Amino acid sequence: SVRPNGLGLRSTETYAADTAGGKLVLEGRNEMSDEMTKEDVDGAGRELLHKFMAALNAHNAAGMDACLHFPHMRIGNGRVDVWDEPGANPMDMFERLKREDGWHSSTWDDIQLVQWGPLKAHFTLDFTRYREGGSIIGVYETLCILMLKDGKWGMHARSSYGP
Repeated sequence: SVRPNGLGLRSTETYAADTAGGKLVLEGRNEMSDEMTKEDVDGAGRELLHKFMAALNAHNAAGMDACLHFPHMRIGNGRVDVWDEPGANPMDMFERLKREDGWHSSTWDDIQLVQWGPLKAHFTLDFTRYREGGSIIGVYETLCILMLKDGKWGMHARSSYGP
C-alpha cells in the first residue's frame, strides 16, 4: 500500500499510486473511481461547482440540492447548519439575500483543487456577490468538500466566510 502525498487515505483500504503518471488507482473496486487522475477529479469538481452556481443564480433550490450529498453541512456566519435531506435548505434564502443586500447573482472568481483522492476532493473558492446593476456586495472565500458516492460527485460540506 502506498499513501500518496497528503491524501489522508484510510489505512484499511488498499491503494496503489502511479506518481509518475499522476494517477491514483483504487485496487479491488469496480467504481468510477478505480482510476482517476487529478485532472479527472478537478474537471468533475469544477463541473459540479458551476452547476451549483448556475442553480443558485437561477433561484433553483432543487437544482442546488441536486449538486449536494446529504446530510450536507454548511459552516458560516457563526453557525453550523446540517441539512439531512433535499429540500431542507431554507427556502427563503433567495428573498433574504435580495432583501438584505440587493443580491442579484454570484460568480466563482477562483476555483482551486487543493487536496484530492479517488473519492473525495477539497476545493478552495473565491466568489463575488453582485447587485442587479453590477455593483459588488462582497468577495468571499469558501472551502468545499466534494465526495464521490454511488457514482456521483456531490458537495458534502462547505465552510464559507460569506454570510
